[in-house]
Amino acid sequence: MALWMDAGAEPVTCGEREDLDAIAALKESAAIELKEQGNSYLKLGKKYYSDAIDCYTRAINQKALSNSDQSIIYANRAQVNLLLGNYRRALEDAEEAINLCSNNIKAYYRAAKAAFSLDLLSEAARFCKKALEHSPSNDDMKKLSIQIETKKKKIEHHMVELSKAVDSAKELISAFSTRGLKFGKPMYQDLIGVRKPILDKSGVLHWPVLLLYAEVMSSDFVEEFYETDMLSAHLDEMYSESYSALPWDMENAYTRDAIELYYLATGTVLSKKEVLEYLVQYAAASAELVSSEPNDEENHFQVPASAGSGEWIKVDEKSTLSAILRQPDYIIPGIPVFFVVSKKSIFYNEFRNGKWRAP
Repeated sequence: MALWMDAGAEPVTCGEREDLDAIAALKESAAIELKEQGNSYLKLGKKYYSDAIDCYTRAINQKALSNSDQSIIYANRAQVNLLLGNYRRALEDAEEAINLCSNNIKAYYRAAKAAFSLDLLSEAARFCKKALEHSPSNDDMKKLSIQIETKKKKIEHHMVELSKAVDSAKELISAFSTRGLKFGKPMYQDLIGVRKPILDKSGVLHWPVLLLYAEVMSSDFVEEFYETDMLSAHLDEMYSESYSALPWDMENAYTRDAIELYYLATGTVLSKKEVLEYLVQYAAASAELVSSEPNDEENHFQVPASAGSGEWIKVDEKSTLSAILRQPDYIIPGIPVFFVVSKKSIFYNEFRNGKWRAP
């Protein structure tokens, strides 16, 4: 009997040949039936997709069908995996279907769809090209090919813009380094949003500057503050004759002659890589370009303890912004942030006595 034959042995008797033919016929019948069951499960919807995959897998494992028939089953399983979002498995199945039958158009389409979903755009385009060589009038392949080319162009444009942003950020970091500025963890993001410094063609830094009224944590914002400007010039303009009292300043304590500005001398300096990531802020895409930068952990340090470390430091309004930012105990929290208090306010003594801390 054929059942007792050694693996790989050739049938000798007519009976053995008949037995092997019968076994092959049974396996072929089972494979066809499993394929049809898989097709039925597929039509029933997502709830039955796992059953469809199981049937297709068992049909494949029968190894009883021709290459073209096996190719169809692999392509069908690829379709189910596509519907489930298992794009890597779908791609593998579709590629196997193509290997078994080089003119299986559905396999090419599903391979292209899976590669497209995995952002393997060159591979997706290659599958489309091959399919259109076999079936030049296939509208679905043409539409997918257009989608692939559109996405490729969009990504290429994005990468060009990203590269420009990275180059611009590197120029900023070089400017920070030349000036001896220390860049720390960005704070008050809800107030400043995505505002960042810019370096003009003359090599001058323009900073957005946040002024926080410590007493009520209200804020004012200077959109563009040249590093060469003195704080006093901006304050004179803000508190000019046309100045309207702050709506919460019922006692009119916040006047030009009464206000003082402070910064908090504390924080951790970010590494160059961390500063670059912050300045670029393009999430996953930026990580690919930024990841090639050295981590320079030696540039990641705490400000040395001193009389001013963790304390409020009064700002000299007659100094330029650049001079203030270069102070050894000042770490820029994303953008320059200064706290405004009034000598006329009851809050002033509380602030000066160290009884108030920034939130």
